[in-house]
Amino acid sequence: MGAVSAATDGPRGLPGFGPAARAAVEPFHVMKVWAAAARRAERGLPVFNLAAGQPATPAPKPVLAAAHAALDGHILGYTEALGIAPLREAIAGHYRTRYALDVDPADVVVTTGSSGGFLLAFLAAFDPGARVGLARPGYPAYRNILAALGCTVVDLPCGPQTRFQPTVAMLEELGLDGLILASPANPTGTMLADPDLTDLARYCAASRIRLISDEIYHGITYSGDLARPVSAWATDRSGFVVNSFSKYFSMTGWRIGWLLVPHDLGPVVDALAGNLAICPPAPAQYAALAAFEPASYAECDAHVDRYAGNRELLIGGMRALGLHRLAPADGAFYVYADVSHLTDDSEALCWDLLERTGVATAPGRDFDPVDGRRYLRMSFAGSAETLQGALDALGAYLARH
Repeated sequence: MGAVSAATDGPRGLPGFGPAARAAVEPFHVMKVWAAAARRAERGLPVFNLAAGQPATPAPKPVLAAAHAALDGHILGYTEALGIAPLREAIAGHYRTRYALDVDPADVVVTTGSSGGFLLAFLAAFDPGARVGLARPGYPAYRNILAALGCTVVDLPCGPQTRFQPTVAMLEELGLDGLILASPANPTGTMLADPDLTDLARYCAASRIRLISDEIYHGITYSGDLARPVSAWATDRSGFVVNSFSKYFSMTGWRIGWLLVPHDLGPVVDALAGNLAICPPAPAQYAALAAFEPASYAECDAHVDRYAGNRELLIGGMRALGLHRLAPADGAFYVYADVSHLTDDSEALCWDLLERTGVATAPGRDFDPVDGRRYLRMSFAGSAETLQGALDALGAYLARH
């Protein structure tokens, strides 16, 4: 007989029943900030939302048109578990045109957002107890999905000295089964230089460490040598690449993403995908075909140009307010700020800022359970007006404290 979870009593519990131990993961605390900001706006109070980790723009116009056509012209029943063939071919074409990489469409798997891709990759690659390394700070869902699957999360403390990214030296003697890399990263926006990514990918392949390369912020990069990121598959294809239509293509709510899957795990991922979700959302698949049209790329690149201006506005404004310890925002649309000179409890600061000024930020606790109390994450994906309003309100707040 299987194990029974611990009993739970209380107004909503049932005697003898309780949650599984694997369900004891941290919530995403920024979601509470979003909810509180929405309640504040409903009361007619000012809100400057820098907490949202998503574009403030709709999907590209060709995608919207394709969605309407799909609704009118398709039954929209189940598709193949790995995604419709035209979309897998279009994604492979994206790698040819934007990365000069030859990717076989058979190695592309369409997923229910990048979240569905991470779940498939982790289930396919790691047994319970597997030791998987990840940078701290980092996206909290990595940690929480791995923990729920019974894997052992191995923290790689990363700070300013390594630009918040892991190094090969950190991995030695850890006995890792897997490694998650994100470049550009959430929450820091930092990127690995091409030689560093190459070294890490080669080390993982030689050491039989399954690499999971999170590339969902590719396309949202700025000036300098890091403006054209490379994919981990340019070096080695024994690991996974995770990508999504959410960020660069401005399609967060469409819940559509993809994996590049190593050959040895293709049949495993196929079986898992069919059992876990049957197929990705059909309307989003047909619509996403149009994301790779020239007009869609042009629209998305214009968003990146706007993010670049917002980035300069936010970083310059924060430095003018005395907030100088910022992670290098090479890509994505975040500034990760060390606020330890103001507080040793950034979550309390986050709530006080929202209550007193309407500025909504993400507490560092979400991204770093150890040192996150010293940090706040701020997004510059919104409008310049929102950013300037936030800076003005933040300046007034700091002047009083």
